[in-house]
Amino acid sequence: MTVTPDDEERIAMRLESTPELEAFRKKVRAFVAEHAPERKTHAGVRAPEPELMPAIRAWTAKLYEAGLLGINWPAEYGGRPDAHPLEPFIVVEEITRARTWQPIGAAALASAALIEFGTEEQRVRFLPRIRACEDVWCQLFSEPGAGSDLAALQTRARREGEGDDAVFVVAGQKVWTTNGQHADMGYLLARTNPDAPKHKGITAFALDMRTPGVEVRPLREITGTTDFNEVFFDAVRIPAANVIGEVDNGWRVAMSSLGHERSGVAAQGVEMFAVLDDLLGLAENSTVRGRPALEDSATRQSIGELATRAHVNAAMVNLAQSRMLHHTEQPADAPLGKIFFSEVNHDLAAYGVALQGTDGALTEGDPSVAANGWWQDAHLYSRAYTIAGGANEVLRNQVAERGLGLPREPR
Repeated sequence: MTVTPDDEERIAMRLESTPELEAFRKKVRAFVAEHAPERKTHAGVRAPEPELMPAIRAWTAKLYEAGLLGINWPAEYGGRPDAHPLEPFIVVEEITRARTWQPIGAAALASAALIEFGTEEQRVRFLPRIRACEDVWCQLFSEPGAGSDLAALQTRARREGEGDDAVFVVAGQKVWTTNGQHADMGYLLARTNPDAPKHKGITAFALDMRTPGVEVRPLREITGTTDFNEVFFDAVRIPAANVIGEVDNGWRVAMSSLGHERSGVAAQGVEMFAVLDDLLGLAENSTVRGRPALEDSATRQSIGELATRAHVNAAMVNLAQSRMLHHTEQPADAPLGKIFFSEVNHDLAAYGVALQGTDGALTEGDPSVAANGWWQDAHLYSRAYTIAGGANEVLRNQVAERGLGLPREPR
């Protein structure tokens, strides 16, 4: 569809939707209601149990087939160049609103890297398999000593041979790899030039996770689930044809991908309003100092503050989308949105646990716990959002240095 200057001005200044976008939203909502798999029982970006994987793969393939994922891809790979640029956000919002499964894995990050930096051969090879969900991707970036300081990664990739027979031999370790236990492909960063400045000697790869020498070990977290993994590489051989972009230029590829991830994390904020409704329901059935919680002025003020912050989060997302439409994005937009969402999300869950008083110590499965322990699980998991896509402390430095132009932090 064509966005007229009047439409753009209305969206930018009043943050309103267009009739066409509202019609698209209704279409997506109906599709989700008809085809989505079962409702998620835990908060956050979680790894499903193995028995759910066939249903989630089928669901993901249906979303691509219906033109609801990969909207901004090139037309020859199933994208819709005439689509409104806000349509992908609406799809994420409606799936989140239904509290069902988003497509799992790092396919959105990997496809963005392949489309922007990959070869035509790579796009022909990988993109159709992503659309059919024949390949689930994982992100192989963070390391035990290089999470927030990603450029300090130490996993090495050494080139052997020349021409069509050339390979890179990889050795090292990654950690916090979401859905690594389900992944068919990995989007890997490894150091190919240890003598270059740390941002310069990194290369991005597409890795078949079934390659000999790849070992995935699920990590049991404080939630009791295994959403993350550590991944080890022992002389793993990757064809040179699987390099994404140029050798030693992987930092640029990675930063482009992380911009997508931070925007996606902030877009999850649509669920906050459903959580707020749940919080009110919890307060109606809780007591504070022997009285119903909603009769307590401090409780009402706390919930009111959280509701205000949820609305501010929504306004920040809308403003960032408006700037995207006008190509006036600012360096601080994505990190600010991610920081604000992750901290409001944490405080919502923490207050839900606090409202339960001593029952807040109960967990999932206890017959007396509220909402089968959803609040406790959400509280424990919420810290993950403050780290995903870059730790909030590091992102604050980026806002200061890149967004506000302040002096760099002393090294």
